[in-house]
Amino acid sequence: MKKLIKLGAAMTVVMLNINTAGAQQALPDEIAKGKPSDVPIATQIMRWHMNDGDVNAFAFRNMDELFSIRTVPHSGTAWILPREDHRMDFSYEFNGRTFNAEDFLERNYTNAFLVMKNGKIVTEIYRNNSDASTRFMGWSMTKSITSILVGAAVADRSIESIDDPIVKYLPELKNGGYRDVTIRQILEMRSGVDYEERYDFANPGIAASNHINALVKNVARFADAGLDIGTAAKPGEVFAYKTIDTAILGWLIERVTGGTVAAYTTGKLWEPMGAEADGFYIMDGKPGVGREFSGAGFNATLRDWARFGQMLLNEGTVEGRRVVDAEWIRTARTPLGSEAGVDGGYGFQFWTREGSEAYKAVGLQGQYVYVDPDTQTVMVKLSYFPPGDDTPYVETEAFFGALTSWAPK
Repeated sequence: MKKLIKLGAAMTVVMLNINTAGAQQALPDEIAKGKPSDVPIATQIMRWHMNDGDVNAFAFRNMDELFSIRTVPHSGTAWILPREDHRMDFSYEFNGRTFNAEDFLERNYTNAFLVMKNGKIVTEIYRNNSDASTRFMGWSMTKSITSILVGAAVADRSIESIDDPIVKYLPELKNGGYRDVTIRQILEMRSGVDYEERYDFANPGIAASNHINALVKNVARFADAGLDIGTAAKPGEVFAYKTIDTAILGWLIERVTGGTVAAYTTGKLWEPMGAEADGFYIMDGKPGVGREFSGAGFNATLRDWARFGQMLLNEGTVEGRRVVDAEWIRTARTPLGSEAGVDGGYGFQFWTREGSEAYKAVGLQGQYVYVDPDTQTVMVKLSYFPPGDDTPYVETEAFFGALTSWAPK
């Protein structure tokens, strides 16, 4: 009997060892190679898959569960956005067919959606178990916030001129492709540095490798890729969208203000704008090591994204108070050339709309803050587009055209 008990116990230990070994997730080869990371394997794998179409609807509104974050706290009385709710009783044309506006949200992978007309909320919709307290990842809409922060640093005289070379403030960049680049050229995405915004993880180039090392594994700082980067074009001559450019601007803000990007966002935008909830940046490393991902890492509630849009529409004012310099906003939303994109062009980290005064902050996989001065419209769409599919972007543009013409009754 004792032998049977011992045999049973031994078999149990063996089975436990087998199950434990088999239960551990394995890192994809693209992550496993290179410098080891102390980020838990399960977390690395979820970060690796966060953009996938079967999980992004959830991941894009729970980034504080995936990353270390730095909070941008709200404070004081929130800016009250008046409202006059209306059903979206219009239609739009896409691919030769007519669709009801209310069908757009499901057709177009929407987590949350808000429309303001003439300073009032007329539509506010939450989907997929999100609500007014949910904080949504802005992805590259963060670039537009970073532009506003650079403008604030210019107004503070922390930056003497955007025509200064970046190495005046960040001499660490003197040995790489940024050595002859001005702040203006970085704002315009015309730095000319050799950084192709391509994320082919099977054959990772500099952008994909930087994503893996800085964001998935946290073994490098995202902006540090600029230290020894090469040159692909003469500065100022060629538009090429690069998240590394905006990361360098975030480092610039950190340097000239003597604090963190989050602290400057709090003091120059979030508090004076009257945000109603805390925002946050995801970090490219643990506290004390990482930096805010200033190129694509800011998260906020739907209404606070709308406040940002309405403040822009008001040319920098909130309830009569000046928050952002009006001239900076006008310059930032002025397109620099049609080669920047088929949709009209690019300013200082804002996209513009051809044939219109409208402009927008745009983020990966369908994040939008859309501002149309002509019709006094602000629209926020927080989405989970499937990766690699351009159709939702095209349909969204068709919908925008109809939305701006809509006059709620």
